[in-house]
Amino acid sequence: MSHPFATLTPDLVLDAVESIGFLSDARVLALNSYENRVYQVGIEDSEPLIAKFYRPQRWTNEAILEEHRFTFELAELDVPVVAPMIHNGESLFEHAGFRFTLFPRRGGRAPEPGNLDQLYRLGQLLGRLHAVGATKPFEHREALGVKNFGHDSLTTLLEGNFIPRSLLPAYESVARDLLKRVEDVYAATPHTNIRMHGDCHPGNMMCRDEVFHIVDLDDCRMGPAVQDLWMMLAGDRQECLGQLSELMDGYSEFHDFNPRELALIEPLRALRLMHYSAWLARRWDDPAFPHSFPWFGSERYWGDQVLALREQLSALNEEPLKLF
Repeated sequence: MSHPFATLTPDLVLDAVESIGFLSDARVLALNSYENRVYQVGIEDSEPLIAKFYRPQRWTNEAILEEHRFTFELAELDVPVVAPMIHNGESLFEHAGFRFTLFPRRGGRAPEPGNLDQLYRLGQLLGRLHAVGATKPFEHREALGVKNFGHDSLTTLLEGNFIPRSLLPAYESVARDLLKRVEDVYAATPHTNIRMHGDCHPGNMMCRDEVFHIVDLDDCRMGPAVQDLWMMLAGDRQECLGQLSELMDGYSEFHDFNPRELALIEPLRALRLMHYSAWLARRWDDPAFPHSFPWFGSERYWGDQVLALREQLSALNEEPLKLF
C-alpha cells in the first residue's frame, strides 16, 4: 500500500490553496514536518501562507476543529498564538481527499536553554494558556495517560518486531518495570487534567519582536499542567531548580499551579521516551521516516533506549523537584 501522502504533490498543494479562492504564484516550499505535511505557498501580491495538510485517519474532523476552537479562544483573549485563518467562515478545508488548514506566516526563534529572563516570560505565557485551558474540557481529544503513551507504545514496539532480538529481553524488562513505577507515582500524585498544548518543547514557543508565541497545537489534549512545563527545563538538578523558580514566578501571575504535580515530571519524561519510539514505529511505512530517521531499528539506537529507560527508572526513585 502507498503511504498516506503519496499523492500530495506540489501541484495538488497549489490546487488545494487555489480551490478556496487564493491565487498562488506557483511557489511551494516544503517545511520541516513529519506527522503532517506543511508548506509555504506564495500568494500573488500578498504575503505567503502556510498550508498544513493533516495526516489522513489520525484525527477526526471534530478533533481538528476542537483544536482550532481552542486556538481561537486563546487568540480572543490576546494570548499570543498562531491561529488558523478563517476563510468564508471556515478553518478546515478539504481537497482531493486531504484535509488542510491555512495559517499566516510567522517567523521567530526558539528560547535559549536556561535563559532565566525568557523562562519568566514563558511561564507567563503558559500560565495564560492554562488559565484558558482549565475553563472546560476537550470532548473529542484523548487525555495523556499511562495506557496510551506507555502500555500501548510498548505493545506497538513488541508486536511490530522493531527491537533487535539481542536487545528485546532487556528493553521489555526495563520498560515493564518502568511502567509499573510510573503507574505507582501517577496513582499517588493528585493532579487535574486540563486542556494543554501537549507537545510544549522550546521549538513550539517562538519569539518574534521580543514576544513569545505559541505554535503548533496539533497535539493538544487533556493532561496535567506540568506536562507543558517540564520541557522548558534543561541541565542538572540545581540548574533546573533555578529555572523552575523563574518559570513558576511568571506562571503563577495568571494561573494557580499544584506543586504536587512536580512528582509527575519524571513519569511524563518516561512516557515521552516510549511514545517517541512507538511514534517512529507507527509511521515507518511513510517513506519520509526511514529517510529522516535511518538509525531507528539499529542496535545502537535500542541500546541507547535501554540505557535511557534504566536512567529514568533511577530518576523515578529520586526526590522530585520542589518549589521554594
